[in-house]
Amino acid sequence: MPQKGFEDLRDQVDLALRSRVTLIALVTPEEERAMQLVREVCERWSPPRQCVSWDIVDGYSTVVGTGFSAPARDPLAGLDEMQKTDEQAVIVLKDFHEYWNNPAVKRKVRNYAQKFRYSRRSMVIITPSFKLPDEIRDESVILHLPPPSARELELELDQLVRSSGVECTLTSLGREKLIQGALGMSLNQARRSFSKAIVMHGRIDDRDIDEVVAEKKSILSQSEALEFYSGTETPENVGGLAVLKDWLRLRERAFTREAREYGLPSPKGIALIGIPGTGKSLTAKMIAGLWRLPLLRLDVGALFGSFVGESEERTRRALRLAETISPCILWIDEMEKGFSFGSGDAGTGQRVFASILTWMQDKTAPCFVVATANDISALPPELLRKGRFDEIFFLDLPGASERKDIFSVHLKKRKCIPESFDLDLLARTSEGYVGAEIEQTVIDAMYLAFNQDMRAITTEDILSALRAQVPLSVSQREVVDSLRRWLQEGRAVAASAPERSETRSGSGIRLDPLVKET
Repeated sequence: MPQKGFEDLRDQVDLALRSRVTLIALVTPEEERAMQLVREVCERWSPPRQCVSWDIVDGYSTVVGTGFSAPARDPLAGLDEMQKTDEQAVIVLKDFHEYWNNPAVKRKVRNYAQKFRYSRRSMVIITPSFKLPDEIRDESVILHLPPPSARELELELDQLVRSSGVECTLTSLGREKLIQGALGMSLNQARRSFSKAIVMHGRIDDRDIDEVVAEKKSILSQSEALEFYSGTETPENVGGLAVLKDWLRLRERAFTREAREYGLPSPKGIALIGIPGTGKSLTAKMIAGLWRLPLLRLDVGALFGSFVGESEERTRRALRLAETISPCILWIDEMEKGFSFGSGDAGTGQRVFASILTWMQDKTAPCFVVATANDISALPPELLRKGRFDEIFFLDLPGASERKDIFSVHLKKRKCIPESFDLDLLARTSEGYVGAEIEQTVIDAMYLAFNQDMRAITTEDILSALRAQVPLSVSQREVVDSLRRWLQEGRAVAASAPERSETRSGSGIRLDPLVKET
């Protein structure tokens, strides 16, 4: 299940204070929620602990307990004023991330962190950035405030509806989907999204679900490593792959409440290995559409930063966000490019890779991982071992019936009537072509017809485009042979149903995925 969130972190802060931790770094851009958390922790004590906060504009102000104020706006003077607080005070320091390049500030924070061990005072630094100086990192307990939980978002929605006085006509399912659509946003972002929906429609109803999801897509597009995709593809938009589609349909209800009550665990994910152009990326989008779940694409290259520890932190932040949005599909595209690393990065690549592997193995949140790869030789062997994925599928060259389906899909997509074409002839002629190549021949034929007085395309136009193209199975014969041998060794499950053996003249390969080379 998703992380506990606010309540869990509140318990961690409380435990740290009871353990006399003198310096806590609370990493979050949501300063108001962080202050609410610290306030609630201090109020839980009996008697309540004094809590004061400092910022660069107002100096000190009281949050909980007896009055305390000091006009010190300089960080060094502000740190010295801490000694005037109660012996058990919690001092919240804002804006200190602006002063980490000042050696005197860093030194004084360390001095007080060490000095407060002999009292019950504790400092809490609220910072939007994980870039803590090494000396401060060593002295502190670092905690991350996760995005709001579904319960927090529900409370915010209810409060907004009450304060605005608008009508809320959400159905029970609509309310659940609206809140799920807002998961992953900050509380301020969710509040703005709900308010925008109220202004647009004058009420809150099921129409606002799409507005909230669109807002989240816009917000996630600004993140460093996650890209949000709308699940618009369906199984009908993907030709062939009958075995894979049956596997997915069997698990279509895997994330429902009924599945949890039945005792079914959430599926972990699948790896899609195979020849380029066979529809691996399209399949990832199709799964999101079939299961009606948000699709997040993890850009592995965007995880790497120039600062020490930045790459690992970006990785953890991206995975935490995926867990918050769950249930969802996490798509790692062309993973061999992100996970093939050398010795020139001081081990950063290996640490990022290890973080993702550990998360894939141990995650309990319903994040279904779809990992695609073209080059098996570039993948570390530990990535594909049992336990990481529920199944490993191989996407081979499409058989004759699959090629017929693929032609039909792309002709329909371009407002053509498939029955007007000789699909059997096209399927026979395109032996050895992958789905992407078949799509391109349809597009090439359309360009030809368009430039001839915008006439309708014909079977002959597509045949001409096929004859003009050299398929990957010929130009990259050795690569295709190597990939297909990997399947024949029993290392994966064929994503397509077996078909009659086909032999492409001069290619030296069998096109039936279940028949070995002779």
